[in-house]
Amino acid sequence: MALASLSLLGCDPQRIDALEEGVATEADVRKQFGEPEKIWDAPGGGRTFEYNRQPAGHRNYMITIGPDGKMSALRQVLTPENFAKVQPGMMMEDVRKMLGKPMKITPYDLQREVVYDWRYLQAPNTSMVFSVVFNTDYRVLRTGSMLDPQAPENKVQ
Repeated sequence: MALASLSLLGCDPQRIDALEEGVATEADVRKQFGEPEKIWDAPGGGRTFEYNRQPAGHRNYMITIGPDGKMSALRQVLTPENFAKVQPGMMMEDVRKMLGKPMKITPYDLQREVVYDWRYLQAPNTSMVFSVVFNTDYRVLRTGSMLDPQAPENKVQ
């Protein structure tokens, strides 16, 4: 499984280059990326396909298929701009639709919190973890980023 995930990482740029917004069809997207992790309803009657690269990868892709069956957007969603949109009070499902499936979910029963973590790359090439802390109602309490403790370059020697 991990080997398969690692092999996908190198292929993603080639898969993306083969798809052109407004031209590629849903069939083209599925041929390049396979079955999506999840399919979300998109505004205007379209659908957004989630292609998750967690836990080993640093990217999650959201590919929007318009009502005409053509790809209208392809974006890598684990970015500082998207992280800044995650605000206290947001519902977990809204965060998931924005960022995709996290690499890890950790419940802290005594604190009555659940933490979702996403691995991402901070330019130019630093492995980081973005965390969202939810309360028991799955509303955002707070967020934060830190160096990825599992990344070889971040391990203390």
